Amino acid sequence: MIQPELKLVDADHPRAQLIAILEDKEKIGLAHAEIPEPGPDEIRIKIKWVGICGSDVEAYRGARAPEFLAYPTRLGHEVAGTIEKVGENVLGLKVGDQVTCRYVWGAFAEYIVCQPFNVKVVPPNFPLIETSLIEVLPGVIHAAELSEIKPNSRVLITGQGVSGLVMTQVIQMYSPAVLAVTDLHERNLELARKYGATHTYRMPDEEAATMDVVGQDFPEGFDVVIPCLLEGDGMVDTLEAAAFGGRIVMYGCIGTCHQPFDFFKVHRKRLNIYSTEPRSDIDMRRFFQESVQMVVDSLVNTREMITHTLPLERIQEAFELRTDKQSDALHVLVDCERR
Repeated sequence: MIQPELKLVDADHPRAQLIAILEDKEKIGLAHAEIPEPGPDEIRIKIKWVGICGSDVEAYRGARAPEFLAYPTRLGHEVAGTIEKVGENVLGLKVGDQVTCRYVWGAFAEYIVCQPFNVKVVPPNFPLIETSLIEVLPGVIHAAELSEIKPNSRVLITGQGVSGLVMTQVIQMYSPAVLAVTDLHERNLELARKYGATHTYRMPDEEAATMDVVGQDFPEGFDVVIPCLLEGDGMVDTLEAAAFGGRIVMYGCIGTCHQPFDFFKVHRKRLNIYSTEPRSDIDMRRFFQESVQMVVDSLVNTREMITHTLPLERIQEAFELRTDKQSDALHVLVDCERR
């Protein structure tokens, strides 16, 4: 869902809210817009937390192809907030419900309007700060199902950023014989070990080939390879790491690929490649429900990945922090209530 275009107003307008607008590559600014009114089949959410997702980072860096993004635009979709108003046709949801959102966009703001389809209610005593990352879990759960992991499976997850660490927590519940992960940062690998990784490998740099690092231990490759990296070039590396007859489950690496991809090698290695976005709305809702339950039941830890929280007024700083590969930032949350 793309948020409707909002009417910009002066800061002293009686119904003004603060919103963020990506004006150009690496330039995200603030503006004021009129607080939207929900239609009869919609709800309005007062936003508390929004996580900076990898897709937000790609858009901010200018790495998304023009057919997917044009400037100016609005970002933000990892949302936790509270229902503030409901349309007359909305049943079951009520003012005051804590919710997590999916398939919303333009949520670096104080308010958004969406449909009941886009939200799941979380328990009233559950900390809202834990819920924004629920947004990534439906795709992670779908990836795990597509992987068809068995007790003798060798699984490799490349990248242990936010999504990679969530993926590791879910995949370990399938009890694979090997759950190997790679990352640039030792701190992330420490969390991965805590979450069930059996083998962890620190990559020397972004250009290093995965099999150069893990190939001595696993020369035949892996039955399942799940890339959780941003850049599309990671698919070239993933192809090399997949064993004969293996599966590549593309949770990540959906960005632009600048290197040639050897489709003949896919054929020769008898590989299957899967994308992970749920194919139907009913599947998404099922995965969404399972995601909420996993976090509420403490099967997936989201708190330990949160390294920084900044107010909406400092969103440029938040993005700079999130995109700085030398910083210690892992998951950066924007607080849309804090001034």
